[in-house]
Amino acid sequence: MGKLFLLLLLAAASVLNAAAQSGRRATTPRSTQTAPIQPPLNPEPEFKPAIVPAKLSFLPESFRERQIKALDGGSFRFADFHGKVLVINLWASWCGPCRREVPEYEKVRKAYAGRDVEFIGLTTEDPRVSSDRVNKFVRDIGFGFRLGWADGQTARTLMNGKNSIPQTLVIDASGAIVKHWSGYSPGRSGDRLKQAIEQALR
Repeated sequence: MGKLFLLLLLAAASVLNAAAQSGRRATTPRSTQTAPIQPPLNPEPEFKPAIVPAKLSFLPESFRERQIKALDGGSFRFADFHGKVLVINLWASWCGPCRREVPEYEKVRKAYAGRDVEFIGLTTEDPRVSSDRVNKFVRDIGFGFRLGWADGQTARTLMNGKNSIPQTLVIDASGAIVKHWSGYSPGRSGDRLKQAIEQALR
């Protein structure tokens, strides 16, 4: 009887020990070392700055011969105004600064009436989809420049890497670009244009 009790006691102890062992989680101590950062298999190419076009300082003769479609349905070329100073304004009907700039430029245009200065406004919009909006803008704002549509190549050449609207170029009678700027300066754009025209007329 004593032996039987001892065997039962040992069996019970074994069962309890096994149950206690089964509840434990085996843990592996965390390593404090980290793997070295490996360089990517395909590293990114070295950054190379974009090629900036050379500053446009002269309108090429071939460019001056390009036909520009006028808003009124006709056409013209820059070469048609040989011997005159050209003021070229790049604009768009959706451009808020253009809407504010045109009245200042109109005062300058009227001040040079009868002088050897031709004022040309070219919109960068697509005539196939923007004709009504552009013509409304012209009527509302009283834009008296000679107006035309700048096709993609004309716009890219005149903008010369400055991808913003409005832009203004003042070109002397020989085709040399005297001034080229982008943006509108409230209350100062008209004076800046006058100064550039006077410089081109010398």
